[in-house]
Order: sequence, then structure tokens, then C-alpha cells
Amino acid sequence: MTQNSSINPRTLAFNILYKVSEDKAYSNIAVNTMLKESGLSGLDSAFVSAIVYGVLEKQITIDYIIRQYSNLPMRKIEIKTLIILRMGIYQMLFMDKVPDSAAVNESVKIAKKKGLMKSCGFINAVLRNFVRADKKYSLPPENERGKYLSVKYSCPESLISQWLDAYGYNVTVDMLKSLEGRPPVTVKVNTLKITLEELIKIFEEESVKAERNLIPQSLNIKFSGSIENLKSFKEGYFHVQDGAGTLCALTANPKRGDVVYDICSAPGGKAFSMAEIMENEGELYCFDLYEHKLRLIEKGAKRLGLNIIKTAVRNGANPQNKEEKPADVILCDVPCSGTGILRRKPEIRYKDNQYDENLTDIQYKILSESAKLLKEGGKLVYSTCTLNPLENTNVVKRFLEENKNFSGKALELPKDIKRTIKEEEYEITLFPQTNGTDGFYIALLQKG
Repeated sequence: MTQNSSINPRTLAFNILYKVSEDKAYSNIAVNTMLKESGLSGLDSAFVSAIVYGVLEKQITIDYIIRQYSNLPMRKIEIKTLIILRMGIYQMLFMDKVPDSAAVNESVKIAKKKGLMKSCGFINAVLRNFVRADKKYSLPPENERGKYLSVKYSCPESLISQWLDAYGYNVTVDMLKSLEGRPPVTVKVNTLKITLEELIKIFEEESVKAERNLIPQSLNIKFSGSIENLKSFKEGYFHVQDGAGTLCALTANPKRGDVVYDICSAPGGKAFSMAEIMENEGELYCFDLYEHKLRLIEKGAKRLGLNIIKTAVRNGANPQNKEEKPADVILCDVPCSGTGILRRKPEIRYKDNQYDENLTDIQYKILSESAKLLKEGGKLVYSTCTLNPLENTNVVKRFLEENKNFSGKALELPKDIKRTIKEEEYEITLFPQTNGTDGFYIALLQKG
């Protein structure tokens, strides 16, 4: 698609933020889809992404600033006007290359373009007052610890309180610091087609900067453009997957010829990694609730050349179809609150209810139902992409207490992976600040 010069990057950023706010769209999907449709590329595309993710990441801080410079209470500011104000404040405070005058003037232009004529003067006044005050603002008192950390690091006070109770002050603050900025794009090499060293050389030829991380067969990459357009992607040399997901597959460590069930498989990254570990020999069944998600797994498996992957619709918590073939390995990467991936999907932090008590019941049911499919001596991996002991270690401990024929199996971690908190040998909670991965939890259980 050729670049469409009629598309204003700031207007596109506004449209994406409005869609995330009103349609509850995931930011990464909205950004990718709308950028592709717009035809913007290069610096303009990067500028849009920076504003969208930046505003979402810093929203609590920005709203706190707006309150200090607005003569209207937040509840009376219409959402479109509020989004424009957030964009303006973000550009002035966090984007050094954007002149303050441009941030103000372009914000007013967006308001006019969106028919917000009555808001133009208000937007202009708030932003100009912020500039005249040398962009200064006050934080809550430090002795109000939860509120202070919430505004400073733009994270809900309820979530911070949960982390403080679970992990303590130092771990929580380090974690909050790690949420700032965009995370790396991480890929897992397809070892059936190419070695890690060979992929690094190919990336160099494609002007992709690749760096090893702490996870085996995993790379962090930097580039401009779309991953899907890379020849190496089309050839199936890699798939996108955070290092935590790769470590999860390595923990499962299925053997050639094994029968493997991936219970909540979509989008399929861990299944792809397990199929590669199995050297594409055996049976790997990917289950999910929705047919359209399974089609994405099938498409990815075809690109990677993984023909042992089979898909089927299945409700992990209440399966109607009973698989009779016992599995050697089962992976339960269960639905969760997702607080471990805040840096990838910053809008998650603004959900009305960060933790639903019904969620742990669903997680436990999926784990319990999955365990019935495991053969004697088989391995069961339980994982989430959240940082919440209620969804992690508590679910596993309950399962072990109620299923005496299962036990925890000590993890064999890569030598560079470090633990952040004290845990059982069969489990690990991965923190972004410690290993550079998403926040993640992995437990390894064995039957018999």
C-alpha cells in the first residue's frame, strides 16, 4: 500500500485512542490494523504508535495534570476533548522533539476537525496554561504511598496495593519502573528450518537489529516496518513470542513422538515452540473456545511448516468432547487478568475490575479437567501472564492439596534466569525487571 499523505498522524492517533476507549479494542490490534489501513509508514507510523502507547501508558499521570490546569472537573470533560488534551500533554511532557507550540496548535486543529468547536478554546487554554507554568505539576505526598506511586508510574492504586501486599515495596517499585516505555519485539527461531546464528545473519541482511536475550532460541529485534513483510517471516524462520512463552514451552519439554495437549492455545506461539522441540514428530492438539482463533493457529503452523499441529474447539473448564488418548504433556496457559503484559497492552491497567474472583474458579476448573487427560508419569504445565498469587501459586497449591496423585516437579531453568521472590522449586514468577520478559507464572506438575 502506498503512503496516504492526506492522513494526519495526530488525527490517526486520536482515532485509535478513541477506538480503544469506546470500543474496548486492544491497543496493539487497533494500532496495527489502523496503521495498515492508513498507509502511513516510516517516521509517521512510529509517531502514531508513540503517541497512542504513550498516552495509554501515562494516562493516570496525565489526567492528574489535567485536573491541576482545568477549571472543569474531569467528569464534565467530554471523552473526545479529554483524549485531545491527553495527547497534547503527552507530546509536551514526554516527546522532546515536538515543540510546545506544535502540540497546542495541532490539538486545536484536531478538535476543529472533529467538530468540537466549543472545546477549542478550553483545549487551547489548558495546554497554554501548562506551557506558561513551565510544564510543572505536583505529585501526591510521598507518605500517601499508594496514591503517590499510582500517579508517578501511572498505574491503578488498587493494583499497586495488590502488588505491595504480595511482593513488597522494592519489587513493586522496580516492576513499576519496568513498565515505562515500549517492550522489545521478541521472536523465537524455528529450529526446524534454521539456527539462531543463521537467523541473526539473515536479519542483518534485512536491516533488522537482533540481540540475544536470556531465553534460549529467543531474540529481541528492532526494525522499521511490518514483520509480516520480512522475507524471513514469510519463509517461516521465526514466530513472534515473548521469552516467557518460550520458557513455558521449554518447561513442558515434550519429546519426539509425544502426545501433547495445549488446552487454551490461541494465538498458538507456545504450541509452535513445542512442535519445534518435538522436531515435528508426534501429535500436538491445540484447543480453544473459538473457531476463528484456531484458524490463526492453523495459518501460523502452515507458515512454519509444522504439520503435527491439529486444532479443535473445546471448553477447557467444561469440555463436552472427551479425548480418550492420554497425553504425555499438557500445557494449561489459562485465561487470566493479564497484569504481566501491561507494557504491551497498557489499557489493561484501566479495566474497571482488575481481578474477578470468579476467574480463579475457572482457572482451577481448567487445570482439574486437563489433569484427567494426562497419562501416568506425564507432565502438566500451568501458566498465566499475570502477576497475582491468587491466580498463580494459590491455584496450584489448591490443586496439589486436592490431587494427591500429582506433585510439583523441580524446574530446570536456563542458567541466566534469576528468581525475584522466594517460591517452590516447581514454580517461578517471571518479572520484567529481572529477566526482561513479560510478567509470567509457570508451574510444572507431574502425575504419579
